[in-house]
Amino acid sequence: MEDYSEYVPQVHFELVPIKDLVSNQEYQRTLSMMHVKKAVENFDLNQINPIKVSRRNGINYVFNGQHTAEIIAMVSGSRETPVWCMIYDDLEYEEEADIFANQMKNVKPLAPIEIFNANCEAGNDKALLIRGLVESYKLKISGSSHPGCISAVGALESIYDKYGYDTLDRVLRIIIATWEGEEKSFSGNMMNGVARLIWAYGDNLNDEIFKNKLSQISVREIIRTAKERRAGSLGYAEAMLNAYNRRLKAGLKWSLLHSSKGGQAKRMEFTEPKEPNSETETDVDLELEPISEDDSEDITDKMPKTRASQLAKKLKA
Repeated sequence: MEDYSEYVPQVHFELVPIKDLVSNQEYQRTLSMMHVKKAVENFDLNQINPIKVSRRNGINYVFNGQHTAEIIAMVSGSRETPVWCMIYDDLEYEEEADIFANQMKNVKPLAPIEIFNANCEAGNDKALLIRGLVESYKLKISGSSHPGCISAVGALESIYDKYGYDTLDRVLRIIIATWEGEEKSFSGNMMNGVARLIWAYGDNLNDEIFKNKLSQISVREIIRTAKERRAGSLGYAEAMLNAYNRRLKAGLKWSLLHSSKGGQAKRMEFTEPKEPNSETETDVDLELEPISEDDSEDITDKMPKTRASQLAKKLKA
């Protein structure tokens, strides 16, 4: 029989009360209570991993899993709670530090599409609703960009989380109507840029005018203009708003695009923009106001009970 011992770590598993674990080594990172509290809110017993412990001189030094121990202590309300530990009995301090420093070196993180597909297989409501919505437009969520595919999974989920199902629905509808699947029209910055416009202006953003104006401009041109303005989706939103406002008697106000609270409370200030009546009317190219971007706005858009609920019923049928 072949000897495989050199491939098997010399460890044993043991239940150890949290109060008997120590994690004050110099190489340890600072404990983040914000992370702990967030994990407690979403606690899942099946996601708990064994804690890696080096037992030196009778003391249990944690070198991987200090946050896990604190999460369980907070959830259970007691540091007497035992946790499964993977215990090494023959490590020196320097070896612990080396393992800690290199523990993620050869770990391949999950790609967004892999996480999304797994959530669909697990029956996650949000993932199924997003997939169902995308497929209702005869599109497919994919790990790579191809005609008829959306690879920016993170953008789909972000728009859904920040602005709600209806806004994501409208984003897809506007992009399809305007660019008809042109390459990069479903990039993360493009979708987030359109979502910003919808959030800022609501129904005052006329979908038909948007399509008529923006369909005359290629996605590549929007990308170029966006990069000249500023980085990220706000640059894309500005480029599209500039094209939308051109030759309109009453353009949409730039200040609402740059408001961290969006335009929901200020929409009564608008009059519906109208197309120009004459070729002699000049373009409206508004100057940008000084702003400070805040991408961390707290937007709580409840899921509507229209198309979302109908699709949910179909998925559960």
